[in-house]
Amino acid sequence: MSAAESAADTFRALHHGRLPDDPLVLPGPWDAASARVFVEAGFPALATPSAGVAASLGYEDGATPADEMLAAVARIARAVDVPVSADIEGGYGLPPKELVERLLETGAVGCNLEDSHQGVLKDPRQHADWLAEVREAAGDRIFLNARVDTFIRGVAAPERAIERAALYVAAGADCVYPIGAPVGVLPLLRAGIQGPVNVVAPAYAAPSSLAELGELGATRITFGGGLQHRATAALADFARRLRS
Repeated sequence: MSAAESAADTFRALHHGRLPDDPLVLPGPWDAASARVFVEAGFPALATPSAGVAASLGYEDGATPADEMLAAVARIARAVDVPVSADIEGGYGLPPKELVERLLETGAVGCNLEDSHQGVLKDPRQHADWLAEVREAAGDRIFLNARVDTFIRGVAAPERAIERAALYVAAGADCVYPIGAPVGVLPLLRAGIQGPVNVVAPAYAAPSSLAELGELGATRITFGGGLQHRATAALADFARRLRS
């Protein structure tokens, strides 16, 4: 087994055998300093947010060039000794083999991949075929988190998300991420989706609410760019007080 496969397996194992009230909580670092803060607090793994990294680099979410995003992920992965998964948006138009190799070069062991582009949902079967190519190129070296964008693109029916999830799991996804799913539909999604389910939580969520999300069906919890936004808000407040 290669070092990359071993690291990915370590990360993969964190998603299985969890009690309902103990979901895997993955903070989203936007730079090396924030990554170290989360690791020092005791988190066993991290998941970078594209929005948070973009903000730290001076870009709008979705506008970060591939080279800069991957370089930022590499800095984060080098700064800590826990597994790091990377939000690499829609894959930046890179062929699957090149995408996988460049991701592995950063030191990341997992990734998010979106199923919409410029606000429009992709054809789910075509996207599943593409995910299968990514899986074939990655083997077991990458934990593949397939984002399902139906809820944030105006498709409220949980059945549509479940249908897409089934295609992506069959294509080799390790986890499914129905971003923006209302809390009330989580039990239905959990019942209809095979394997781990990623749920995004508010940055101000209390520990008790994270446990409740787990009981409703979340295997793992991430925060999108919320933690970076919260840190920026705290810094802005401190800056205002310095000027007062």
